[in-house]
Amino acid sequence: MSGFNKSVYEFVKTVPAGSVVTYGDVARAIGSPRASRQVGWALHGNPYRGIVPCHRVVFKDGSLAPGFAFGGSEAQKAMLVSEGVAFTKDGKVDMTSYRLIIE
Repeated sequence: MSGFNKSVYEFVKTVPAGSVVTYGDVARAIGSPRASRQVGWALHGNPYRGIVPCHRVVFKDGSLAPGFAFGGSEAQKAMLVSEGVAFTKDGKVDMTSYRLIIE
C-alpha cells in the first residue's frame, strides 16, 4: 500500500459519525491539496471496510459517489442517514450542517 493511501485511510478514520468531508478536504488535510481525484481512487479501493468510514466522504456539493465501493450511492446514503446525516430535497448532503470543518 502506498504512503498516500495510508494517509488517506488514517485521516478518514478520524471523521466522526454524523459528519462528512469532501475529497478535497481529505487531500488538503494530508498535504496533497491537488489530489482529490486520487483520494477518490484510494477510497474506492478501501481494504478496511468497517474500519475506514469512506461513506463519510462526499463531493463538495454534497452529492454522493455513484461508484461507492460498498454498494453504490444508495448504500452510502443509507449509512449516512443511519448516522443522522440529513439530505436536501435534491438528494445531496446538507453540507452547511454536516460538513466537518478542517483547519
